[in-house]
Amino acid sequence: MAIIRPFQALRPPVHLAPRVAALPYDVMDVEEARAMAGPNTDSFLHVSRPEIDLPAAVDPHADEVHTQGTRNLADFVSRRVLLQDPVPCYYVYRQRMGAIVQTGLVACAAVDDYVSGVIKKHEQTRADKEEDRVRHIAALDANDEPVFYLFRNNPAVEETLAGAVNEPPEYHFTTNDGVSHSLWVVADPALISHLTGLFAEIPTLYVADGHHRSAAAARVRDQRRNANPGHTGDEEYNYFLTVIFPENQLHIMPYNRVVQDLHGHTTETFLQSVGTQFELSPADTAVVPTARHSFGMYLAGRWYRLQANPDLADEENTVARLDVSILQNHLLQPLLGIDNPRTNKRISFVGGIRGVEELQRLVDSGQYAVAFSMYPTAITELMDLSDDDQIMPPKSTWFEPKLRSGLFVHLLS
Repeated sequence: MAIIRPFQALRPPVHLAPRVAALPYDVMDVEEARAMAGPNTDSFLHVSRPEIDLPAAVDPHADEVHTQGTRNLADFVSRRVLLQDPVPCYYVYRQRMGAIVQTGLVACAAVDDYVSGVIKKHEQTRADKEEDRVRHIAALDANDEPVFYLFRNNPAVEETLAGAVNEPPEYHFTTNDGVSHSLWVVADPALISHLTGLFAEIPTLYVADGHHRSAAAARVRDQRRNANPGHTGDEEYNYFLTVIFPENQLHIMPYNRVVQDLHGHTTETFLQSVGTQFELSPADTAVVPTARHSFGMYLAGRWYRLQANPDLADEENTVARLDVSILQNHLLQPLLGIDNPRTNKRISFVGGIRGVEELQRLVDSGQYAVAFSMYPTAITELMDLSDDDQIMPPKSTWFEPKLRSGLFVHLLS
């Protein structure tokens, strides 16, 4: 059963929250982070991406980057850009993006649950990214960015969260991408105890986004436990920062694909080969798939609709039935030579928030030869696969809106 607990968040005062809030570290490169922070000295990117305060020639994984992050977090505290709550609390975080509204609980999850499998994973981590997060967390002595978790619908939890947001929020602001952010502080001991008890009856949490942060938190815990002869299991480093959402609150967008070349095919031979596995028909406009096992393809200035032949989807297999698997196994690998999409440099991935227009632009620019628009992976597919202890192909899900960093930080000491 899921163990969660409240914590004393380090967070901005109300008037600074809009200035501090920043997108997660891993949705941008260094130059984009520099541009986003701009002249704003209170942007949390100075903590989450401290390389923006160093010369461009500095390796973003160098020791001095982590030292700079430690210095910047201390600066935020000394300037009272971040203040620590006096007592442990839960927090309710709501985001609104157009018609999409998601409301989750900000809490600390237990490293033991991650290790034991109560928290289910669906992605492999890369050793270099995991190591970088370990060093980052250890240097800051804090989980500075939350992991994005979900759980199967639970009316009791949803009713309790709904009751917690009846009062005016502590924070309410809209970021320049049009997403509104609201935060409520849950300090009442009775309500804290009730929420803790409700989650103790939930058998499984699922990682939506943040596999590297989760794995890094577990490794930092192990380092500190091994270095602490008085370890009790109750120390803050045994827990890590999460925002946990009911499944019906979340919105997955597609993660589209673009490939640099046709792997020796001409346009004509490629279309012929695709037609052996997919029902292929030209389209007059950009194709946004509206059902499972259907795809859009943009090639040589023209859009096509693809419908997978019925025998391509093994509905009994939680991995093979995914659209990303069907495209990979029956087109990208055999026809385009994309043997490992995790490492192959000829393929790139485009988050659905950019729309199919971005796919068309990339191909028309000459950077890529062909693009594929996807139908989004379903939340139930993610959970079913995780329950089977299976791994999704890379870049299978794109969650929107993105959690903002800097609104709550969990100190490990």
